[in-house]
Amino acid sequence: MPSLTPRGPHDSEEQLSRETSHAPTTSSKRREKKWWKIRLFRGMVNDVRRRAPYYWSDWKDAWDYRVVPATIYMYFANILPALAFSLDMFSKTAESFGVNEVLLSSVLGSVVFALFAAQPLVIAGVTGPITVFNYTVYDIMTPRGTNYFAFMCWIGLWSLVMHWILAITNACNALTYVTRFSCDIFGFYVAFIYLQKGIQVLTRQWGSAGDTSAYLAVMVSLLVLMVGYACGVVGGSTLFQRHVRKFIEDYGTPLTIIFFTGFVHIGHMREVNLETLPTSKAFLPTQDRSWFIRFWEIDVADIFIAIPFAILLTILFYFDHNVSSLIAQGTEFPLRKPAGFHWDIFLLGLTTGIGGILGIPFPNGLIPQAPFHTKALCVTRQVSDTDEINKGKTQRVVSHVVEQRVSNLAQGLLTLGTMTGPLLVVLHLIPQGVLAGLFFIMGVEALLENGITLKILFLLRDHTLTPSATEPLKRIRRKRAIYYFVTIELLGFAATFAITQTIAAIGFPVFILLLVPIRTFLMPRYFSQEELNILDAPTASPFTMESVGGNFGEDVDSSQASPSEAMATPVAGGVNDTSDSLERGEAETAVGLGQKHERGSYRRASFRAEGGSGVEVDDEDEIEMQVQTQRPGTRDRRKSREI
Repeated sequence: MPSLTPRGPHDSEEQLSRETSHAPTTSSKRREKKWWKIRLFRGMVNDVRRRAPYYWSDWKDAWDYRVVPATIYMYFANILPALAFSLDMFSKTAESFGVNEVLLSSVLGSVVFALFAAQPLVIAGVTGPITVFNYTVYDIMTPRGTNYFAFMCWIGLWSLVMHWILAITNACNALTYVTRFSCDIFGFYVAFIYLQKGIQVLTRQWGSAGDTSAYLAVMVSLLVLMVGYACGVVGGSTLFQRHVRKFIEDYGTPLTIIFFTGFVHIGHMREVNLETLPTSKAFLPTQDRSWFIRFWEIDVADIFIAIPFAILLTILFYFDHNVSSLIAQGTEFPLRKPAGFHWDIFLLGLTTGIGGILGIPFPNGLIPQAPFHTKALCVTRQVSDTDEINKGKTQRVVSHVVEQRVSNLAQGLLTLGTMTGPLLVVLHLIPQGVLAGLFFIMGVEALLENGITLKILFLLRDHTLTPSATEPLKRIRRKRAIYYFVTIELLGFAATFAITQTIAAIGFPVFILLLVPIRTFLMPRYFSQEELNILDAPTASPFTMESVGGNFGEDVDSSQASPSEAMATPVAGGVNDTSDSLERGEAETAVGLGQKHERGSYRRASFRAEGGSGVEVDDEDEIEMQVQTQRPGTRDRRKSREI
């Protein structure tokens, strides 16, 4: 590349004019490329190139204490809700899916994504929406005499092909339009699904175990909720010493489950026959069949009938898995390692096809477990609040996130160990009331951190006691805009929830996907850009979204101009880890960040290398200004112009 250091007045002006004349031409050529011209495999290749240099560090960085509590917490948070979902499928699919099928599905998702994914923080397993999908397909197809497992296998195989088509054609670039609006509605829906499933577990007690058992189960579930929630409150408070608070926060929920499993055997409660988790034989399917599905034993017509079901499943997984990935890598988490959405959709197609062949529920990204996993890996510290209103108080800030693969892999292997005989016996001891309590804990935690809940709480709060400095919503001049925005979000949630309670539940993924164009193209007509910037925001940082071309509406160069903001770790006092961000920037430039982002970073890096002032600039005009300051006599002329 030609040097920016001038050899003479005329040479430098000539050279600068050549550079400035060529730069717009190159960018305009790039802009002229048609949107329908797809560069096959480009997204997957770039994802692998970006993430591959960090693969070894993903294992080395696991040498951190945060991995231990995160593994234990995610083991319970993943396996127990999945087992509760298995109760639904067990009863509504004539015992087609049981405990072992759900456990094996969780193992498949965890091991594949921990070893090979570009986003190993995402927890994959059995979700509420796929549970609804499975028994809805059963209700539709089995009355026709269709082989259910063979039909589900063909859904998985067709969906595998569709996932791979999405990955090859870079379809994840559409995630650039996904904002907090869509993610909050879907997260709100999933949180209510957890609460609903907890209530359903309790209501079943009256039909199977009697009044006494049912009331005891309700009491135990509420106690589990209160104690588990209290552990989280203590962890975020100033009570006790820091190591005691962290222990209660990290291990409170698992210890609560263990305690109340034994609590029901104290005193007169031991005489009550409580319903527990149903289990089967170790490593064997629930029904008398093999793990390999004979998918050819089905009518040819049913093979093609499986295609529309596969389309719906692919839409569901495309949105569900990617949203869980976005939330797990949200702006509140200071991540340092790049993401890769295209490659992970390719892997999701692989696990979907394997799940169909094995006759197990299809695994995909979990909400709220995926963001809970990232949160459990956050290293935090207490610092003094610099705000004048809260002066003298402390606030909790995230120092960094322990980004690694071991916790996801370890909880998957623990789940595999749970399929052994002795641990299945232990699982069989857990009362269903304790399981319902865990559902309530996860549902309540997901609701409290959801953007819809935070806006509702703001509207209910006394505004005279809410400082403007700490509440961005107070900057909105048209207060009705907040009410309108929250109302639209609640209507989106209500419609989604209502659809899943009917036979039309099989088509709810299409409705969820429609939330994205509603936010992108309709809402800007009724809300100003200033209002939308406060009410809504990109789910992940520009650094995370580099895999899909950045966030919608953001200037490419401006988003790239501050990758260290997304990657650098905020520490006490607000000092950024400059050496780490520089090292990460060099690594990213070496492996290539994609055409659009390369342009800005390449100009800045070359300017520093050629003897520039060290200021990061994005425009050719700013480069010209910096070059002029290097010429003899220009500094005095520039000062006189400023005066």
